[in-house]
Amino acid sequence: MSFFSGKRVFVTGGSSGIGKATAERMALAGANVVIGARGQERLERAVSDLRAVSRGDVMDSVAIDVGDRESVGRATTTVIERLGGLDILVNNAGVAQPGYIQDMPDDVFESMMRINYFGTVNTTRAFIPHMIAQRSGHVCNISSLVGYLGIFGYTAYAASKFAVSGFTDCLRQELLPHGVGVSIVFPPDTDTPQLHEENKTKPAETKAIAGTVKVLQPEDVARAIAEGIAAGRYHIVPGLGNKFSYFMYRHFPWAVRYVIDNDLKKAQSRR
Repeated sequence: MSFFSGKRVFVTGGSSGIGKATAERMALAGANVVIGARGQERLERAVSDLRAVSRGDVMDSVAIDVGDRESVGRATTTVIERLGGLDILVNNAGVAQPGYIQDMPDDVFESMMRINYFGTVNTTRAFIPHMIAQRSGHVCNISSLVGYLGIFGYTAYAASKFAVSGFTDCLRQELLPHGVGVSIVFPPDTDTPQLHEENKTKPAETKAIAGTVKVLQPEDVARAIAEGIAAGRYHIVPGLGNKFSYFMYRHFPWAVRYVIDNDLKKAQSRR
């Protein structure tokens, strides 16, 4: 992973889960890393952990609410000052709240889009002028398995992650002439604090369908992200089972729908 030695990296949602694991992996490989999130206490703990494994010179954090453009603007200035520029942006910040569509309040749908989609848009738009000016860099956006395959209970979350996928497809072409690389990541369920929160409101039908996919560890996803960025890969699909699902849905979508619809029927018959 010598690719990351000396690289300047900013990871949103970097205080826990996939974001923290990604920051640690890049720091271990010699990158200079700043992580961003909303919770100051968790940020401080995460930075302490980063410094314990780091081979880079700079390990720091910045408070940021990716859904707030003013907050993103302030954080952008701070990150550029502390790192002296930026080589890799990992847009990982996100939230998920599954549920039955008729039961979820309006603000759940709005918050999913504000944080997951507009959060990605806001940070990308804030940092790409620096990458375009230096004619190098890499933007890595974290989508989800349900960013390519919508399933029961994820009407709000999947919509925001599909939006990230569409945004990233267009972004890849726009940044191509400027020498800036782009990746999109489709992780399946991963053992993070966010997954534990999801499970509190996850419908039984969702659990039945999602239960067929192996839960990954954050370190597994972080490894796939780092290897994918280093290889200049656009689509990054962590996990063998997830790769199979991705392949099947791209080439045989009717077969995947048949399987998940059967899982749904079985779950509903047990209620």
